[in-house]
Amino acid sequence: MRGPVVVLGDTLLDRDVEGVVNRLCPDSPVPVLDETAASDRPGGAGLAAVFAAAQGAEVVLVTALADDAGGARLSALLAAAGVQVYPLALSGATPEKIRLRARGRVLLRHDRGGASGEPGQPSDEVLRVIGAASAVLVSDYGRGVARQPALRDALSATRAPVVWDPHPRGPAAIPGVHLATPNESEVRDLVPALPGASRLATASRGAQGLRRRWRAGAVAVTLGGDGALLCHAGSTPLVVPTPGSAEGDTCGAGDRFAAAASLALARGALVSEAVQAAVAEASAYVAGGGVAAALPPPARPMPTSVVGPGGDRVGVAPVATLLAEVRATGGTVVATGGCFDLLHAGHVATLQAARQLGDCLIVCVNSDASVAGLKGPDRPVMSEGDRARLLAALSCVDAVLIFDEPTPDAALSWVRPDIWVKGGDYATGGGDDAATLPEAEVLKRWGGNTVVVPYLDGRSTTDMIARTLAERTR
Repeated sequence: MRGPVVVLGDTLLDRDVEGVVNRLCPDSPVPVLDETAASDRPGGAGLAAVFAAAQGAEVVLVTALADDAGGARLSALLAAAGVQVYPLALSGATPEKIRLRARGRVLLRHDRGGASGEPGQPSDEVLRVIGAASAVLVSDYGRGVARQPALRDALSATRAPVVWDPHPRGPAAIPGVHLATPNESEVRDLVPALPGASRLATASRGAQGLRRRWRAGAVAVTLGGDGALLCHAGSTPLVVPTPGSAEGDTCGAGDRFAAAASLALARGALVSEAVQAAVAEASAYVAGGGVAAALPPPARPMPTSVVGPGGDRVGVAPVATLLAEVRATGGTVVATGGCFDLLHAGHVATLQAARQLGDCLIVCVNSDASVAGLKGPDRPVMSEGDRARLLAALSCVDAVLIFDEPTPDAALSWVRPDIWVKGGDYATGGGDDAATLPEAEVLKRWGGNTVVVPYLDGRSTTDMIARTLAERTR
């Protein structure tokens, strides 16, 4: 593959609540679910991206993330799955789908998040990565990303094969897509069936109608446990049956199908070969236990609050509120990050300089587990809660976000700061110092910038700890 596989579309937060039902509600004849476990995962385009990344591909996800706890959770889950997120702004709340389950069966689905928010404009880097893709999967869930004009122009211009997984509430596919992958229900919504027509006749008529309407190279209608029907050049469709019985939870099977077809096309397969591979992948996925068995363990959630003085400015909720307030007035969001183990004068100088660059300063702090992974088992000296409270007490700091990963990439993809600040004694020999920062490539995804501010020489947490230990051993 000459470039990454790009997945573009709407990402939702899916949550499964497992429980047991042993009684009915006393004031209404409905079952009472006693919760025993809960897990969350990316849904929609995010799930398709996770599936593609699990196959070893380099995967870029172009999606919209809201300034709320759901957006923060999605960013962490996607980063943990190895997906590179190129975020767009999203007005409104993160769409969530909560499934209440007992004994493996869904009792009720609770949707929240309200009407679709408006996705923001893509950065130049988003448009560039679409042009450099080895394949593009448009995973449309009808919430607006696939309708964004600049993205559609970039999709029309790319030379990569484009797979379009449509939604009845979404826009038409761009003309000339290599493969569209609607399911039976979507085909019936998009192309009304003739009365009395058989299942295969309905699927074939719908596929041919969509192929002409969208000027698509091919349309594959997924038929659940019976495989898929492929219509391309010529009047005779190709029926691709499943390799065996595929009983089980089908949630996410369509995303698995579309992701597998996109990967096959990226590797040079013919459309018919890609559809056969996708049927085999989706069938194995359902037979193997579905989404619960296919995904890695979820990442630990970002702490939502810290108890004690200053705790009202620590966590996802206060950061989300701050972001909404600053962006509503067109302000500049500044962020910086680090371990901040033993806060010293060098840290304070960096934070004060950073705050002067914008309208708010958010500090991203490594969690205890993250610090231990970076610095060793004897660190941190102070707990994440204490470090966060100390930072939040500074007048130059507006909010603090604790993150669990080795790098702040997931936190940055959610916060999307306009400016990322690092303090350091970098050489000033005329080179592009900011470009050497690892966060610089991440900031480019949404058009942010990285800067370096002067560092107070001789201040180092590691050196301070080493000197203290040395003095104790004398």
